Amino acid sequence: MTALPEGWGLVLDPSVRSYRGGTVLVGGHPGRVMHLTSEGARALARLVAAGTADDATRALAGRLVGAGMAQPRPGPGPSGRGPSVAVVVPARDRADALRRCLDSLADGPPVVVVDDGSSDPGAVARACRSAGARLVRRELNGGPGAARNDGLAASRSELVAFVDSDCTVPAGWLEGLLPYFADPSVAAVAPRVVPGPAGRPGRGRAAVRFTRAHSPLDLGPAEGPVGPDRLVRYVPTAALVVRRSALGTPVGGAFDPGLPVGEDVDLVWRLVEAGQSVRYVPAVTVTHAEPDRWTALWVRRFRYGTSAAPLARRHPGRLAPVELRPGPTATACALLGGRPRTAAACAAVTAATLARRVRPLGVPVAPALRWSAAGAGWTVVGLGRAATMLYGPVLWALARRGRRGMVAAAVLVLAPPLVEWVRRRPDLDLPRWVAASVADDVAYGAGVWAGCLRHRTAGPLLPALRPTAG
Repeated sequence: MTALPEGWGLVLDPSVRSYRGGTVLVGGHPGRVMHLTSEGARALARLVAAGTADDATRALAGRLVGAGMAQPRPGPGPSGRGPSVAVVVPARDRADALRRCLDSLADGPPVVVVDDGSSDPGAVARACRSAGARLVRRELNGGPGAARNDGLAASRSELVAFVDSDCTVPAGWLEGLLPYFADPSVAAVAPRVVPGPAGRPGRGRAAVRFTRAHSPLDLGPAEGPVGPDRLVRYVPTAALVVRRSALGTPVGGAFDPGLPVGEDVDLVWRLVEAGQSVRYVPAVTVTHAEPDRWTALWVRRFRYGTSAAPLARRHPGRLAPVELRPGPTATACALLGGRPRTAAACAAVTAATLARRVRPLGVPVAPALRWSAAGAGWTVVGLGRAATMLYGPVLWALARRGRRGMVAAAVLVLAPPLVEWVRRRPDLDLPRWVAASVADDVAYGAGVWAGCLRHRTAGPLLPALRPTAG
């Protein structure tokens, strides 16, 4: 984004802190430092106070939004007709879920349902007739990507809203998403996808409670830009509004039919790599029918894991299970090795190095100390998740190396679910939460390994080594 569109406003991201009279901003995702002149700092103060950018502050606002340090607030749209919209729903059997989906879409734009080789096409056709939706029939199942491509070809609207057949949308859901397309750099906008009510009451109640706090489709309450290096790395096409013109050259087409799973991640990353912007807007929520049995959850996680290898081939370096930076990694490894003095020394060196870099910018030493400690803590969590998912033999070997090794293995396995339980406060007791989280990671990791063997790549298994953040 080069400049905020006329009439738009912004709010600073909660992560942003200002120093040296507002001329130094630190924060965003990924974290960065932005220098402002005194005039720029005064302009930013006026912008935040007014809530709307004027001609003098639109460029500054665009820089902040592009850096992930501020979130845009679309202004009132132009009078007259807005962009045309069509809804595309890929479906395969599950006629009852499709009816619920179409009922929720009843008062919105025209709907195209693509029957992707259902075993009972008559039931799908009846649901479409009842809702007044157009039906496109595929004789052979080609997967959701191929079905969405057929729906895209069957419509002519400027914007296309993809909604899965097991989702339901609230009334007026598009009103909170379409205004973002007034910015020509925005290619796609996604709502938050949250678990809906259990399909079979009374069954799988613990699994339902786990999924409510741990759904892989629910990307949380923090809005922002989407991309491999952002806080929100991808968005699912369970519900996604896309600008049609962004799906052609130079992006390379719409959904890749060769990806039965992960086709949504691939599309989003191709859009971002082509210089387009994708926004996540959790103020709008769509519900998704989640599995209510443990076995169904683990099977789905395994399937999701199989997408890592083909995605790694298409997007090299984007699927690393953990990112490691020298200072935090040294501190984390010393802690796991039961050497607190070495860990303290590593942490002190890391904090001193960081403080030396940021102190000339007017940033106090205390934040540098907090950032250093947090970096080591999150490195332990990242190593633990990667180990649980992918490196089971390493954990086993570590646990067999005496008491220290056993403690280190236990920390690696338990730290991620414990931290998540504290942060999310799920409606599930701690022992079952930990067990379910570990099983979830193992199922996903098994899928990753299966995909890597099939596609003959180790990309998703290798950690990413990053230089020390400055």
